[in-house]
Amino acid sequence: METKKVKKTKYLEQRRVFSEAVQRSVVKDVEQGKCTVIQASHELGVCIQTIYNWIYRYSRHLIKNRVMVVEDKSEAYRSQELERRIKDLEAALGRKQMEVDLLSKIIDLANEEFKTDLKKNLSKEPSSDSESKNEPPTTTK
Repeated sequence: METKKVKKTKYLEQRRVFSEAVQRSVVKDVEQGKCTVIQASHELGVCIQTIYNWIYRYSRHLIKNRVMVVEDKSEAYRSQELERRIKDLEAALGRKQMEVDLLSKIIDLANEEFKTDLKKNLSKEPSSDSESKNEPPTTTK
């Protein structure tokens, strides 16, 4: 039995050059989700890397070496909710700080007016005589 060696010949393919308009339309279709990179490469008869090169060159969104973070909708909503809560708490803290500053200023003005130190006087506990004076009088029948 005689075996023949079949010589594999490579057929030369004609080099094709795609216009910029065609390249941009392919990139636009991939960005909009009308087709995938693999589908576009099969349709045009080019390798996948060629399509990716076009994407890197003409895409507005898909940029090389950019990391896209994908979150679940609930995570994004929770993040927004927490940011809103932080903003509300910071506003409340600011209001309380303004209130403390106002009360401190009132105490300082009262100290100047009455020539006394209200901060020291307010920090002392009332004496036992003053407690009995503050009690309402008892009525007898």
